[in-house]
Amino acid sequence: MPTLAVPRNQDELAEAIGDTATLKEIAKSPESLTEFIVNYAKAQAKDDPAIADQIRDETQRQFADILRNDKLLQSINRLNLDPAGKPVARSKHYNAKAPGAGLDERWGTWSDYFAATWAGARGADALSAQSDIAKIQNAFGSTVPSDGGFLIPEILRSELLRVALEMAVVRSRARVVPMESLTVPYPMLDSTSNASSVYGGVVGYWTEEGGSLTDSSPTFGRIELAAKKLTLYSEIPNELFSDSIISLQQFMNESYPEALAWFEDVAFTDGNGVGQPLGYLNAPAAVSVAKESGQAAGSIVWENIVKAYSRMLPSSIARAVWVAHIDTFPELATMALSVGTGGSAVWIGTPAADGAGAPPMTILGRPVIFTEKVSSVGTAGDINFVDFGYYLIGDRQAMQAQTSTEYKFGNDKTAVRVIERVDGTPWIKTAITPRKGSNTLSPFVKIATR
Repeated sequence: MPTLAVPRNQDELAEAIGDTATLKEIAKSPESLTEFIVNYAKAQAKDDPAIADQIRDETQRQFADILRNDKLLQSINRLNLDPAGKPVARSKHYNAKAPGAGLDERWGTWSDYFAATWAGARGADALSAQSDIAKIQNAFGSTVPSDGGFLIPEILRSELLRVALEMAVVRSRARVVPMESLTVPYPMLDSTSNASSVYGGVVGYWTEEGGSLTDSSPTFGRIELAAKKLTLYSEIPNELFSDSIISLQQFMNESYPEALAWFEDVAFTDGNGVGQPLGYLNAPAAVSVAKESGQAAGSIVWENIVKAYSRMLPSSIARAVWVAHIDTFPELATMALSVGTGGSAVWIGTPAADGAGAPPMTILGRPVIFTEKVSSVGTAGDINFVDFGYYLIGDRQAMQAQTSTEYKFGNDKTAVRVIERVDGTPWIKTAITPRKGSNTLSPFVKIATR
């Protein structure tokens, strides 16, 4: 304070506070009080080097305690740093309440996880690690039937799904429902017609003022999502486990997510619903567009595309995508719109003289996804117009892994098995009759066999 001397010791401080006039000047405002206290503290630190030494020693002691606390450092590393010190982010599929989340702190990489759970691992550390995982597995055994494997940490499971999502046709666009048990009921509106009501029974009336109201209510149905078991299996040379665990981690980070996305997509596409998901090609609500009169076998004409578009639910057009077998590309690229005795290509248009330039990946403004997982060209389902918002995926959010060195003992290989539990089913059971018009509408439209 400019008009008051700063006390040099505790006696001068007591004298300043004991003087009414001085105290009144010190406490006349919050700012003046703060300034007095700060100036006194600075003076004490300057005049007494012992205080600065105490602060330095205490800071060093606290920092040393942090360095010795491995658990704390690991939790900090899990939050925002990888081993190289680079920022990382958890996958958006990470669920802190998933069964495997309790394993994240100890096993954050595939190399650590398999080094601990590999059937050929030896030593106290490996046995302790297996014991810790087994405890969590056994505690969870009342809701997930035991397959003799170890629960996979959630941070690894969610990373598998993140990579798989980038390659998947269905999962990346479908409605994913977390499953807290092996069977989960999910509500649905039992809607079959919009002729006189909507949303399965909601009716609207124009009513005179003071007139009586007519009751109406939607009819609700229920879909049972029952987790099915998807097993990934591979045989890995024992040398990878014992000598090159880093190479194994790369394999797990790349090959397993690709395999997971592949087999999920196959089931979500044409699964029959028996011990596996029910694919959208087999949806009871799917509508099929008949071929044109005299249309050649295996061909695709513009009229097929236009009529398929017209059978999509109008509310779903903005989300719908075309899913086509890659073998359909020649037909799509050369299909023409007939105009009298002439015609012209309708998808690609006039190509450059040298054929350069990529074709458009949309038809009638909606994206085209080429895949080998739908029906072959010329058969029902080779070209589909689908709103995947009407497809449900039940995700159990728990994976297990097990290794065996005995099964392929003679080949010096380890058998690796990863189990995921998941289900998939269309959200509606029947096509919808429009308010006006005779053609039913659906979020699942396919072109019939030609």
